[in-house]
Amino acid sequence: MRRFQFGLQKVLVLREYQEQESEIELGRAVGSLTQIEHRIADLAAERMRVGVEQCSPGRGIAEIVAFDRYMQRLENTKKRLIEDAAQAERKVKEAREVYLAASRERKILDKVREHRAEEYRHVQLAEETKILDEVGSSRLQRMISEKS
Repeated sequence: MRRFQFGLQKVLVLREYQEQESEIELGRAVGSLTQIEHRIADLAAERMRVGVEQCSPGRGIAEIVAFDRYMQRLENTKKRLIEDAAQAERKVKEAREVYLAASRERKILDKVREHRAEEYRHVQLAEETKILDEVGSSRLQRMISEKS
């Protein structure tokens, strides 16, 4: 009995590779977005720290102005990071769509492979049954002819 061979196995391997690559790219995009979100959170914590420090007693006008400019710089950085986060979210969405498409294509080929393997098993079982029936009937024929 020969082994089952899927004719589209190379295509299936290629689809699996494409799915893995798109999954890695999705992970990179999510990682980038997470990193930006952490930087935004760090900025918020820094703004709180500076706000408390700015209001502490004994500060001169020059120090208050410096704190104010630093707060403005933090605010500008936050705006830029929010824009970067929006762009990163778009990249995550695109990468997720690419991954889902690659996964869907691989799953389709997996189902085709499973279906063909099942058909192969049925054909093999039918052939084995036919061979066993022939062997059994030829043995019966030999027994009948030997008795005669």
